[in-house]
Amino acid sequence: MTFLRELGKTGVKIPAIGLGCMGISEFYGSADEQENIKVLNRAIDIGCTFWDTAFAFSRGPNGEFKISGKPEYVRQACDNSLKRLGVNCIDL
Repeated sequence: MTFLRELGKTGVKIPAIGLGCMGISEFYGSADEQENIKVLNRAIDIGCTFWDTAFAFSRGPNGEFKISGKPEYVRQACDNSLKRLGVNCIDL
């Protein structure tokens, strides 16, 4: 059984438990690619749909993966974030 929780105040439901991918990156040193593939396949086999990734994990081949998204969705998501924050822009 998968327990879902709301992601912030977005209304989006995500699994309460996911796969943290830092341990399968080269963040802690060299990684065993075949073992990592087994971990990822097992996660898929048991129905894992929430994978925690970050730019810091991008050393090695996992930095080569791309996830496609529609530009209009990204723009809308950014606009929605600005509205929730009550600002017109975020100074970086």
